[in-house]
Amino acid sequence: MTLDEINRTAIDPALAWLPPKMDSLEARQELLTIGLQESRFEHRWQVLNDPTKKGPARSFWQGEQGGGMVTGTMTHPASRELVRAACAERKVAFTSWAIWTAIENDDVLAAILARLLLWTEPGPLPRVTDEDSAWDLYLHAWRPGAYARGTPAERDALRKKWDGNHRRVRAFLGAPS
Repeated sequence: MTLDEINRTAIDPALAWLPPKMDSLEARQELLTIGLQESRFEHRWQVLNDPTKKGPARSFWQGEQGGGMVTGTMTHPASRELVRAACAERKVAFTSWAIWTAIENDDVLAAILARLLLWTEPGPLPRVTDEDSAWDLYLHAWRPGAYARGTPAERDALRKKWDGNHRRVRAFLGAPS
């Protein structure tokens, strides 16, 4: 999916559903960059070395059932009632299994949860031009295993990928460089 397609079909409806204060250029920058980093907006489940098996993460933002995007947002005081309401709106049971299963194909619900996970993090979102703080937020909120278990060279490659994705999204959004 292109950045325009995911923005139009998932992020726009998700941010329109959420309280207006959650929609900002910074939120869109972070959501699009994380999606590119996690799945390139190509894979709705975690791709493993064995292509016949799905990994534990679902959606373009790669949320795990017990991770922050699903269980974390369901239980966090700042997000749980919005998750409950989003599930009712999307006709998804308010259980981690049902939500995790649904986000594989419900891009709007996945984008809502991804935005809510960012909402549960302390402090304001990084400025659109602040790649370093955006990277730190991503590492803290998503806790990517490839980074945590990676060698120094693999970590460096993931960071370079982030920087490229971040610049690509800034250009797409027409944000300052």
